[in-house]
Parts: sequence; structure tokens; C-alpha cells
Amino acid sequence: MAIKTLYEKDGSLQPLSGKTVAVIGYGSQGHAHAQNLRDSGISVIVANRRESANGKLAIEHGFDPLPVADAVKQADVIVVALPDEAQPTVYKESIEANLSDGKTLMFTHGFNVHFGTITPPAGVNVCMVAPKGPGHTVRSEFERGGGVPALMAVHQDATGDAEQIALAYAIGVGGGKGGILVTNFKDECETDLFGEQVVLCGGLSELIKKGFETLVEAGYPEELAYFETCHEVKLIVDLVVKGGLKYMRYSISNTAEFGDYYTGPKIVDDATKARMKDALTHIQDGGFAKAFRDDYDNGFKWFKQQREDNAQHGVEKVGKELRAMMPWLNPVEM
Repeated sequence: MAIKTLYEKDGSLQPLSGKTVAVIGYGSQGHAHAQNLRDSGISVIVANRRESANGKLAIEHGFDPLPVADAVKQADVIVVALPDEAQPTVYKESIEANLSDGKTLMFTHGFNVHFGTITPPAGVNVCMVAPKGPGHTVRSEFERGGGVPALMAVHQDATGDAEQIALAYAIGVGGGKGGILVTNFKDECETDLFGEQVVLCGGLSELIKKGFETLVEAGYPEELAYFETCHEVKLIVDLVVKGGLKYMRYSISNTAEFGDYYTGPKIVDDATKARMKDALTHIQDGGFAKAFRDDYDNGFKWFKQQREDNAQHGVEKVGKELRAMMPWLNPVEM
């Protein structure tokens, strides 16, 4: 099914003219949206704790961070750019009571609206603009005159022009140059969670760890195992992103390409696909969202333990040593 794609020519910034946009949260996406909108000529205010690292960054960037409630009262468009787990509490405590009919509530991810942990009142527009890239890329592409493609959705149109407002916002953050794909909160949320869990983060992380463990347990040096199962992933992914699987296969050796076809389907097979379908069902029926919220309410105990355990994995330890030998990577140590 083809998806509708819009560009700058299909809209304008006019629907935001004379309006004030409040960006709630100056983190990964928030800092990029706020600066890009301001550079597009839109009136922007920021809500963030002034004493936090992000608050200090906002001040450094020329904003005067306000308390959330004050920003919501002043704004016509309120952009919720907070972590998913923090949004329901902040919404209940500082946003909900300060919304009035005719305002627009904008999200950068559909999680809380789709799963019902935030239920906006009927008198406000509920929209989403979700750039398909990290905030620093959203900002750097805008600065060079380009733009990261973005997803756009209207969940609730209270004023009759919510789509025009959302399109203006998407153009303001740079999406009009890369392409604005029209979707809905459900599809954005569920595909995003699936991609993160099954392929991009969960699937890839486990593939790297299991591959590393297999080589090390077979007696091969950890250093070689790291290069073959972790370091070179970026080389392959860059080729895929640039020209698809066909270009990647064109760029590697015949031996590697033959092995791709010969062994790949034995590793990621129909049984794996069946488990992917189970994972998608768990996302669709709200099971994952409930697990996420329950652990957050429990102090993120399970989440924090996983983070700690994974930091001790052999691929992380030897990787730190090897990255130090490659300064051209600009290695980052957490």
C-alpha cells in the first residue's frame, strides 16, 4: 500500500504564523526541533529544568527555559519531546490543566497516545511529527540546507486545520526537504517499536553478542571475534543504507555473497520469523507497553539490571580496548 508523501511545495509555514510553539524537553529531538523552528522564523519557547544539563544547553542556545505549566499556558502549539516513560506524569501534573480549546498538542512519537496513557481533551488538535533520524542529524541536515524525512499524523482534528498545522510544523523542522510521509499514530508507534526490538536494537545486539560468544567459545581470540561480529557491522550497514542489499552484495567478495545466501537463511529462518510475529503481536496488544510501564513504576529495576549486565559482556570490554586503537572513529566511552 503506497503512502502519501508531501514536500515543501505542498504546504507552507503560514499556519504557524503568529503562533507560539512550546517545545517541552530539550533532549535529543527537542533541541533540534526548537532550533530548526526558530531558524525557520517561528516563535519558539522551551520548557526544561534550568539546572539540568539540557536546561543549560537550552540557555547556551539562546532560549530561556520555563516551567512546563507556564510554557503550555503561553503556547498555541505544545510539543511533547520528553522520554516516553516521563510523559504521562508531566502531562497529568503540568500540561493537562493548562490546555485550552483550539491549541495543538504535538508529539514526536505515538506511544502514549496510542496506548492510552495520555488522553487529550476533545477541544485540542493532537498531531505527530516524527523525523526518521536522531536529533543531532535532524539539526545538522537542516543547517546544511537539507532535511531528514519525517512521519506526520493527525490523531484528532479539533480546529479543522490540524493537518495544515502539522504540515507547517514538519516543514519548519526540515522534513519538507526530505519528504513528509503521512501516517497515523498506530502505524508509527507499532512499526517503530517492532523495528527497535526485532531488528535495529534488540535483534542486532543479540546477533552481535551470540556471534561473539560462538567464536570465543570455539577458542578464537576475542579481538578477532570483535572485529568480525561487531566492528564490521557498520561497514555493511553503510553499504545497505546507501544502495540496498543489492549494492552491499555488489561491494563484498563473491565468497561473502555466497555465504550470505548459503548460511543467512539458516540463522534467521522461518522459526525466527514466527518469533518476530509473536513480538509484533505483543506490541500490538499492548503487552510490551504494559511491561515497560510496570518496570518504570517499579523504579526500572529490571531495565537497569539488564543495562548493567550487558555492560559487562566480553564484546563490550574488548571493544573498548580496540576502539582506543582507532582514533579516527572518535570513540565514545560511557
